[in-house]
Amino acid sequence: MLTGKELIVATKPYATDSTAKSWWVVLSTAFLLVVAIAGTLPQIAGIHFPLAGRIACSIFTGLLLLRLFVIYHDQQHHAILSRSRLAEGFMKVFGILSLSPSSIWRSSHNYHHKHNSKLRSAHIGSYPVMTKAEYLRSSKATRFEYLFMRHPLTILFGYIFVFFWGMCIYPFFNNPREHYDCLIATVVHIALAVVLTCFFGWPALFLTLIIPHFIGSAIGSYLFYAQHNFPGVSFFDRHGWAYEKAALESSSFMKTGPIMAWFTANIGYHHIHHLNARVPFYRLPEVLNAIHELAKPKTTSLHPLDILRCLRLKVWDVEAQQMISLRNI
Repeated sequence: MLTGKELIVATKPYATDSTAKSWWVVLSTAFLLVVAIAGTLPQIAGIHFPLAGRIACSIFTGLLLLRLFVIYHDQQHHAILSRSRLAEGFMKVFGILSLSPSSIWRSSHNYHHKHNSKLRSAHIGSYPVMTKAEYLRSSKATRFEYLFMRHPLTILFGYIFVFFWGMCIYPFFNNPREHYDCLIATVVHIALAVVLTCFFGWPALFLTLIIPHFIGSAIGSYLFYAQHNFPGVSFFDRHGWAYEKAALESSSFMKTGPIMAWFTANIGYHHIHHLNARVPFYRLPEVLNAIHELAKPKTTSLHPLDILRCLRLKVWDVEAQQMISLRNI
């Protein structure tokens, strides 16, 4: 029976990537993304595309953005292609185009992994978590800000609030020297919007840029939320916290079908990812099958009822040791 740090040690044999396979998932996804983007445009080389096809390509583009974003996230963890300068350059460009520049992503997300589920610092790189007592003694303004950041509409419009503002505009103005790439991402995004509108019209702006980013960002923002805010999640003060404990008790296994598992690049295996972020996403199922101590994680899914259960959770009740809704405060 493996426990504690023994579990981390047990995952280390899987924390190696196949260079050929890693490049295949990167390049094949990028190729599909380019094809899907091309399909959102009104015409290419004199070939006119029907509106229904362009809408389908727009949705497909959003889902492929999500997949490549999770692959980007893996590379930023050095789980794949860690020694490739070409991969690093490619991913930095993708980070700018996806409104998740490398500087802010690495600083905030690495912090999140090191401090996952700590009550005093869980908000960095993730959604804020207040205790019931903190919420009750907070001012109306503080409560509004807290609930706004966790509101379903904020998550749905993650394109604006999580990515455009939270990962580009705010970090740059907060620390322009460190996060200059956030300014580049903002300028490039606006420039792309202008170019698409001028050369292809308003429909292309929506189908090629806005709808794909909206879809990818909304799903990505919800994954950020639900994989650490779900029924049965645990949060700890500094004295009760341990890295492996936080990985298993504060990170969910999100059950999905094979199609969504592909589009989300296995990010649903989040408890294993937090246990060892160096395991490539395509090896996470191997770990689950090989280490039986990881086979019964805390779970959630993309079923509407599970989504509703997650979104209702607002504050951590220290006495009950569970997340509760506002109705139960």
